[in-house]
Amino acid sequence: MSDSFHLGIDLGTSRTSITCSNGVRETIWSYVGYPQDHVAKKLLGGRDVIFGKEAVEHRMSVNLIRPLAGGSIKTRDGSDTDAMKRALRDLLGHAIAMAKVPAGSTIYAVIGAPAEASVEGKAAIIEAANQFVDSVIVCSEPFSVAYGLDFLNDTLVIDIGAGTTDLCRVHGTMPKPDDQRTHEIGGDAIDEELMRLVNEHHPEAQVSVHKIREIKEKFGSVSRNMDSVSVTLPVSGKPQEFDVTQLVYEACYILVPPTVAALQDLIATYDPDFQEKMRNNILLGGGGSQIPGLGRAIAEALDEYGGGNVTTVEEPQYAGSNGALKIAVDLPDEYWTEFHATAATEPATETMEDQA
Repeated sequence: MSDSFHLGIDLGTSRTSITCSNGVRETIWSYVGYPQDHVAKKLLGGRDVIFGKEAVEHRMSVNLIRPLAGGSIKTRDGSDTDAMKRALRDLLGHAIAMAKVPAGSTIYAVIGAPAEASVEGKAAIIEAANQFVDSVIVCSEPFSVAYGLDFLNDTLVIDIGAGTTDLCRVHGTMPKPDDQRTHEIGGDAIDEELMRLVNEHHPEAQVSVHKIREIKEKFGSVSRNMDSVSVTLPVSGKPQEFDVTQLVYEACYILVPPTVAALQDLIATYDPDFQEKMRNNILLGGGGSQIPGLGRAIAEALDEYGGGNVTTVEEPQYAGSNGALKIAVDLPDEYWTEFHATAATEPATETMEDQA
């Protein structure tokens, strides 16, 4: 009988992380690149596809795709092109290969998806993953963060990704649809706002979205005492210094109002006897949680509703995949065996909500 391995995967718009029961942990930028022509393929050493940071660095030579940036996975009324489906499959295959699971092993995987990902989006993830693993289920990304850290009772989880911010109300059971909220202000929206502000205040500067993302990731902050931010941008090809401190602050702060509104909605629709406890037990995760001052800004914005306490996860890069792995390991062996047998004859469409 082959050995069994469990995988936890955090499938993010910006980054994809994987944690394996063999101790391997890896993360990669969620980009896939396909050579534009035979010259590009020669440049890439004959490869038909490249991934992550390498794909971004060679974006002038490849067709660059972010398979989690749109379509039915991120938006309920979206659709997935064949190119997006192919890129999603290739990205998942590459991530799973990074786990270095021995050939012939039985692989069971739990994959974190946006809290309100569409049925079609979850099905697309499962369809892609089924080509590389023996059994797979999809769960809510914020729930996997909470599960991995044992925040399972009267907790509000915020998972800030690139494409969306997902929120989940956790109260000792599997979350139901009405326990979850998603809004579309995340890292990408910050990039768009910062680009708009730079173009408005410094129209002479030449700047790409990749440079804007680099500025955000290096200097992003909503702290009242943030350091000044000076960046070098070309003007007609000549480097010039620009102070963008206030612009960076304003762009990052757009996360706060919609997140607080979603939090208050989840609190207000919860049992009134437990609302205060939940408001003071907020867990902030995802890549966006690394923005300095964000937890405090959210807590301060909750003052008009009675205040709140926000805890930022210590390891946002792997909090989701660690939690997904923990779910996979904790599921009874007979569940995986039964589901594996069913999936061998029927298309697999299992999600954690189906287990509730």
